[in-house]
Amino acid sequence: MTKDLRGALVGFCNPLLDISAVVDDELLSKYNLKANDAILASPEHVPLFQTLIDSYDAKFLPGGAGQNTLRGAQLLLPADSAVFMGAVGKDENAERLKGAAERAGLRTNYMVNPEKPTGTCALLITGPNRSMVANLSAAETYQFAHTQKTESWNIIEKAQIYYITGFFFTVSPDTIEAVAKHSLENNKTFTMNISAPFVPPVYKDLVEKTLPYIDILFGNETEAAALAGAFGIESTDIKVIAKKVADMPKNGSKPRLVVFTQGDKNTVVATSDSDEIRVYAVTPVPSNEIGDTNGAGDAFVAAFLAQYIQDKPIDACVQAGHWLGGEVVRMIGPNYPEGDLKFVASEDFAPVVEKI
Repeated sequence: MTKDLRGALVGFCNPLLDISAVVDDELLSKYNLKANDAILASPEHVPLFQTLIDSYDAKFLPGGAGQNTLRGAQLLLPADSAVFMGAVGKDENAERLKGAAERAGLRTNYMVNPEKPTGTCALLITGPNRSMVANLSAAETYQFAHTQKTESWNIIEKAQIYYITGFFFTVSPDTIEAVAKHSLENNKTFTMNISAPFVPPVYKDLVEKTLPYIDILFGNETEAAALAGAFGIESTDIKVIAKKVADMPKNGSKPRLVVFTQGDKNTVVATSDSDEIRVYAVTPVPSNEIGDTNGAGDAFVAAFLAQYIQDKPIDACVQAGHWLGGEVVRMIGPNYPEGDLKFVASEDFAPVVEKI
C-alpha cells in the first residue's frame, strides 16, 4: 500500500526574495562582511541592496532557506506533499515568491502583512563563496496567532514531519515550541537546521530549550563549530561535535540524528543510539561547472527529507542530498533544474564507519 504523503511535510522559515550578484572583495570589506556567512541586516547594510541593483548584474530569485528546501522536497515527492508557512507583505515580491512555490507544486500558507514589504536577502557571490545579508521586513512580523488559526493548525496536525530553520528563532519561538511539543506528543518527526553561525550564541537559551525535541538536526561545518562553542564542546573535530550533540538530552524514545555537511568535503552523520559515526564522501562538482554554491545546503536537506519521509535508509537520504546539492551548485542562485527531477540510488554508495 502506497504511503499517503498529502500534507506530510510542513516547514516554517522566513520567505525572502533573493537579490543575487557576483561581487568583489572590496564590496565585502565596505560592508564588513565575511565571504561565507549569513547575518541579519543592520542599518549600515541598508544601502547594500540598492547598490547590488544599481551597480552589479543583480538577479531576483525566490529564496528563504526553508522555502528553498520545501520547494526542492516537493519536486521529488507526490503532489501536495509539502506545505510552507511564513510571513510576506502584500506586494509584487510576495507574488513572485508564491509563483515560484506554485511552479514547484509547493502549497503556501502565508501570513500577509500589508504594512510591511516582503523581506529580501542580499546574496554576494565571490568565487565558490556566498555571503548572505537578510532584511527580514514582513518576514519578521510572523505572529504565533497565525500558527494557531484553524486552517494553519489543521495543516500542522495532518503533517508527519516538521522542518524549521534556526532563522525562525528570530521571529516566532512560540511557533517552534508549539510544533515541537505537538510532534513529540503525537510521535511525529521534528527536524531543524542550525542555519547560521550567529544562531547558537545569540539564541542559546532558545536552542537549548528546543534541542530535546529535535529528532534530526542539520547544519554545516561553520554552524557546527558555532554550536560547539555555544555549548562548551571542547573539540574542533566535526565528528566529535556531531556525536556530542546527538547525545545531548532528548525527549521521547526516538534517537536523535545529527547531519553535518561540509560543502565538497565529507558529510558526517551521528546518532544517539550508536557510537558509530558515518562519514560519507562527496563527489565534488568540477569547478568549471559551478554556478554558485547558494542553496546547496537547502537542496541537500530537501532531498534528504524527501527520501526520509518515504522511509528510505539514511544512506539513501544522504546520497540523495549530495545529488541534489550537486545539481543546484550548477545553477545560479537557489534554483532547481528544469524538468522532472528523479533520484536513483546507487548500491555502491556507502559510508566509512568510525567510532568515537
